[in-house]
Amino acid sequence: MRSTLLFVALLAAAGPRTAAAQALDTTASSGTARPQPVIRWWHGAIAVGGLSALMLLDHPVQRYARDNSGTGADNVASVVRHFGQPEAYGTLTLGLVGVGLLAQRPDIARMGGRLGASILLAGATVEVGKVFLGRPRPEQSLDADGYAPFSGQAAMPSGHSAMAFALATSLSDDIHRPWASVGLYGMATAVAWSRINDNRHWLTDVTAGALVGITSAKLASGRWRIFHLRSPSIIVGPAGAGLGWSAAF
Repeated sequence: MRSTLLFVALLAAAGPRTAAAQALDTTASSGTARPQPVIRWWHGAIAVGGLSALMLLDHPVQRYARDNSGTGADNVASVVRHFGQPEAYGTLTLGLVGVGLLAQRPDIARMGGRLGASILLAGATVEVGKVFLGRPRPEQSLDADGYAPFSGQAAMPSGHSAMAFALATSLSDDIHRPWASVGLYGMATAVAWSRINDNRHWLTDVTAGALVGITSAKLASGRWRIFHLRSPSIIVGPAGAGLGWSAAF
């Protein structure tokens, strides 16, 4: 908890990009708005095809992780795992919104709001995926293809990986500094590794979780779009902060 609060303080000190810097991302040299990348059906087809091909490595990676696991690796995994758990992303979200409101820094509060929207979207997607895919964890069964929808099996996608990559992507895009991006994505990757080391997920589980987390953060910030869904409206005022989502038809 202390390390998370310290991280909130560092983020507040670093601050998100200035309005002028963010404007450069959304306007071209002519002053017109840049079109937002739209997720098409074939993007999903490519992702599914890539995950299907990656399944060839599920068993080799799982065996390698089991053969090379030990006290040292388990201790590291137990630490980095927290980055994908509520004590990290929940505290960071509430901390950024709280600091932004108390310090009268709407930019910081909005950064927390975007992080919260990213986490909510990633969490909802993960839960739906787990229910409909019903994949067994490697500790339950060595049948990586034993999908059984609505069975209660919940390996794919990895929730820890999704939350870690949603957090990393959201904060990285807002801070927009190389050192922050390297550190955040490095920690998210460490979380994904920890789930394989703990024999809780297959390689493709954590990869799917990473895709969910990154996509959720990009959609929540409005950097990507899917169908007619717009980026969420984050309203910050004296009475608090609010989040709204709308679609155009």
